Amino acid sequence: MDTLSRSGVCLAPNLITRYVGAFVALAMLLAMLAPPNADAARHRRAKAAPAAKSAAPSDEEGATDAKKSGLMGPYAEAVVMEPVTGTVIFEANDHQPWPTASLAKMMLMLIVAEKLHDGSLKPTDQVTTSRSAAQMGGSQVYLKEGETFSLDDMMKAIVVHSANDASAAVAEYIGGSTDAFVMLMNQKAAALGMKDSHYYNVHGLPPAPGEQADVASAYDQALLARELLKYPDVLRWSAIDTAPFRGGSFVLRNTNHLVRTYQGCDGLKTGFYDKAGFNVVATAKRGDLRLVAVVLGTPHKLTNFKMASELLSQGFVNYQIHSVAKKGSPIAQVVAVSGGETDVIKPVWGSDAGVFQKRGDAKTDLKVDYNLPPSVAAPVKAGQQIGTANVLAGGKPVATIALLAPADIPKKTSMIKRLLGRL
Repeated sequence: MDTLSRSGVCLAPNLITRYVGAFVALAMLLAMLAPPNADAARHRRAKAAPAAKSAAPSDEEGATDAKKSGLMGPYAEAVVMEPVTGTVIFEANDHQPWPTASLAKMMLMLIVAEKLHDGSLKPTDQVTTSRSAAQMGGSQVYLKEGETFSLDDMMKAIVVHSANDASAAVAEYIGGSTDAFVMLMNQKAAALGMKDSHYYNVHGLPPAPGEQADVASAYDQALLARELLKYPDVLRWSAIDTAPFRGGSFVLRNTNHLVRTYQGCDGLKTGFYDKAGFNVVATAKRGDLRLVAVVLGTPHKLTNFKMASELLSQGFVNYQIHSVAKKGSPIAQVVAVSGGETDVIKPVWGSDAGVFQKRGDAKTDLKVDYNLPPSVAAPVKAGQQIGTANVLAGGKPVATIALLAPADIPKKTSMIKRLLGRL
């Protein structure tokens, strides 16, 4: 039979040939118009010059192949912590060392924040880019050798855009070399009790052949976040949605989408490469309660943020802070001042004080014990620690808060000096 029949329709062989040829041509045209795969697109972006009005997308904006990386579940590990008391309210495989990716930059953030706090660094310090820093790949702000920015601008590039070149430049500025700075990172990790962590570089890029990956467990990342939250500069950087860089010709956009999409979120950091999956350390505050959620090793960026959001929301639904005192409020007791223009001082709370508890639980009896000296000698500086307050719930200590001087108290001048001053 010279014809093919289907549903009563007959087609001649030469007509079939023409249909097949047209179908093949259409398929080739669609393949030519299809968008490039994500890996190729990321590679081109890494090599391209920065756009005039916005930063090139971070490496953390990509997607990973779940089968290739072995990440088939919603996440590899997770933890939720209340940072004031360190209470863990959710944990899942949270002590497994896991590739940090750019979460490694959180330790750099801590070292810089501590040095800004003690005055050994200033936000206006000028950081010059070395040749090796300028050659860093991955997410970057395209620093050129010899280019100089303030430390504050460099930190915005690191925290907001996860810039590897800025991370290397800051590490060299502080430590003299990135290797020396990595030693500082590991020393600090040990001091914080981060037993499942080790750093090999300052940025968290995938290890080259023969190198090892930076690792930290979800619990260790929560410990690190807890320490970071003690320094206002950290949240000042991490809460930024967008920020100008290089005179406004380049716009940094936060890789942590939760600062835009989750109520109360003001930090902290994201990280990604294929074997690490998508990692996030997120913190949010609602009312008096702040929580930290760590989600490591999700196969997709949206899953990462979704899981962090859900864990935080569950925490806010189920837990609360029973407030005891607000930062800056005076206590009921006074301390004598010897040799000062003022005879007594009423210390103030150095930070908010409260008891973390599950909603619906019976209220615990609260008590505050003050540890104060009988007197302090003038001069006294505003913010100087005078003593401590121990908050107890049900007879058990739950928090120790510094008590501070509310204002300067100068030394009392002698009668002769006061008379001379009037002449």
